[in-house]
Amino acid sequence: QPAGDGRIVADLWGGHADAARTRPWRRDTIVNTYSTTKGMTTICAHRLVEQGRLDLDAPVARYWPEFAANGKSAIPVRWLLSHRAGLAAIEGDFTLDEALSWDPVVAALAAQAPLWEPGTKHGYHLRSYGWLLGELVRRVDGRTVGRFLADEVARPLGLDLWIGLPEEQEHRVSSIVPPAPPAPEMQEVMARLFAPDTIAGRAFSGPSNLFHYDEMWNRRALHAVELPSSNGIGTARALARLDAALVGEVDGVRLLRPE
Repeated sequence: QPAGDGRIVADLWGGHADAARTRPWRRDTIVNTYSTTKGMTTICAHRLVEQGRLDLDAPVARYWPEFAANGKSAIPVRWLLSHRAGLAAIEGDFTLDEALSWDPVVAALAAQAPLWEPGTKHGYHLRSYGWLLGELVRRVDGRTVGRFLADEVARPLGLDLWIGLPEEQEHRVSSIVPPAPPAPEMQEVMARLFAPDTIAGRAFSGPSNLFHYDEMWNRRALHAVELPSSNGIGTARALARLDAALVGEVDGVRLLRPE
């Protein structure tokens, strides 16, 4: 359909919401969307840009003074958005409770030195992306990124989409079934690629090797907190509606101007 047409062309669901197949997947079943969350977080940042409250070319430290430590004073906002800040892995030792409580991790990111010269290379900020941009949104607006998303994006569009899932929505969440172990030769490749002494390995499971793609993501604690890189929860329908509102009006709502 033409951009902005607003008509649904496919809306399908089926199967089960648990491995034991005791819960049917319903029209309103919601699920962790993992790194799709980064898109939600980025939209929140761009809303602030559009409102004139956040400048893509300003140093991050203008809004978050502590971030200037250890050679980061000149890093512009756009380098956070484009994975060029050199902060893909988070330094420091954390318990899971500390990692889920926000402040210890963002304080560590503000204090640490970049892992490469910022702006010279891209490196996927697999989990740090959410803390970095989420803290920037909080510093500029005062609301957490999950609250900002709920107020400024999800509510106007009527989206079943959250970063930080309310308790009353927990019964709708589908379980995540971890993948089966890969073939031995692939395990060897992945062990080398994501070795603990590599940036990729530290980014994938960090901070402190706390995060793995297993049953931990089915715990209420992982749904309740805000991990703006990793734990957005919602429906495919909500994500499609979100994206449609970026390129055209959806029920009178347009999230970002065309330019």
